[in-house]
Amino acid sequence: MRITGYRTMTTVQEWGRPVGDVNGVFADGAVPVPLVLVDTDEGITGVGLGPHVEIETVFAAIEGEDPRGVTALYDRMLRRTFKAGHAGAVFGTIGALDTALWDIKARAAGEPLWRLLGGRDRLVPAYASGLDIGLTDDELVAVYQVYARHGLRAAKIKGGLDIERDLHRLTLVREVLAEAGRGARPGLMLDVNEAWTRKQAVRHVRELERALDLTWIEEPVRRWDAEGLATVGRGIRASVATGENLTGLEQFRPLLAAGAVDIVQTAVVWGVSHFLRVAALAHAHDLPVSPIGATPLALLHAATSVPNHLASELQDLHPPLGLSLDLCVEDGTFVLGDSPGLGIRVDEQAINAFVRRPDATPDASAAEGPHIRPEHAGRRLLAVTGGPAATRSPEETNAARSHG
Repeated sequence: MRITGYRTMTTVQEWGRPVGDVNGVFADGAVPVPLVLVDTDEGITGVGLGPHVEIETVFAAIEGEDPRGVTALYDRMLRRTFKAGHAGAVFGTIGALDTALWDIKARAAGEPLWRLLGGRDRLVPAYASGLDIGLTDDELVAVYQVYARHGLRAAKIKGGLDIERDLHRLTLVREVLAEAGRGARPGLMLDVNEAWTRKQAVRHVRELERALDLTWIEEPVRRWDAEGLATVGRGIRASVATGENLTGLEQFRPLLAAGAVDIVQTAVVWGVSHFLRVAALAHAHDLPVSPIGATPLALLHAATSVPNHLASELQDLHPPLGLSLDLCVEDGTFVLGDSPGLGIRVDEQAINAFVRRPDATPDASAAEGPHIRPEHAGRRLLAVTGGPAATRSPEETNAARSHG
C-alpha cells in the first residue's frame, strides 16, 4: 500500500450559541473545522482533523510511503520541518496527517483504532466543557442540564475575569450536576486560558476555594512558564492542568521536571502519535493525561490504550457539518464503536455545498474570537464585569467593528 495524495477541506461546528473563553467569543457559534484526507493506491482514505499550514512541505515526507509505518512517518514529518520549526500550526498539520495515517492503518486491518492500539475497553470517561463564557446565567444552566441528562457529573467552565462571577457560575453548574447526581458531589474545573499572572492566579483560586472544591485550574499562567505554574500549584489546593498548547516532548519536559503540572493535557489537533508519547512521559512521572478539543475522536481511541488516562473533554454533543461519528455518549462516558479506523464518515458533498451565512464569522483570522490574546491579558488591575468583549482595547474594538 502506498500514499498517493491528499485533499483538504474545511467544515464548521455549528454550536447555535456564542462560544469562547476569556480571550474572546465567536458570537455566532460557528467554528471552522479543517480536515485532511489522505488517499492510498488501495482505495483506503484516512481522515485527520487539523490545519493545512505548510502541508505541501510536510506531505512530501510521507508521499509514496506505506501508511502503515505511521510511527516512523511521524518522525519523518518532524525531521522535514525541524529547521523552520514544527511548533504551532505546522505541528497541527503534522498531527492531522498522523491521525489520517492511523485511520488508514486501522481501516486496512479491519479494526477500530482503539482495538488496534491495544485498548481493552471502548468506554472513555468524559467531562462537560461548554466554552461558555459568553452565556447568561439562564443559558449556562440550560447548557449544563443537557450535559447532565447525558450522565456528565464533572464540568469545566471558562472564566478568569471576575472572582465573584466565576464563583457564581461555578455554583450554578455545581447545583445542576448535583441535582442530576442526586446530591453526589460533582467535579468542577475552571479554565482561564493563560489570562493571569502568578499572584493573580493564586489569589483568584484561593478565594474560590473558600466556597468550592475545584478539581483543577487550567492554564492559569502562560503555557511555557514552568516556574510560574509550579508557584501556582504550591499556593492552591486544586491541581494545575496544562499542556493543550504545547507541541512536542521538548516543551513538556521542563514543566514535568519542575513539578509544574498535575494534569497533563494534549489537544486532539496535535495527533495520535504525539498523545501516545506525551502519555508515556507523563506516566513515567506518575501523572494522569486528559485530552482536550472539539471532536476528540482520535485521542479517545488512543486513550483506551494508555494506563494513565483520567477523563476526556466533551464539548459539543453534535458532530461538525458533514461528519458522522461511530460514537455515542452514555452515562457520562464516550462509547466508541466497531467501525474500522476512527469511525468517521465524511460527506464531502455536504461540506462542499455548505455556504456560510453572510453575517457569520468568516474564518479563524477574524478580528474577534478566543484565538486572539487581548492586549491587556495578565495586566488587569480590576475585575472585568463586561465579559470578554470588555477586555479589548479601543483600538482592538474599532478594528473588530471595521472588520465586520
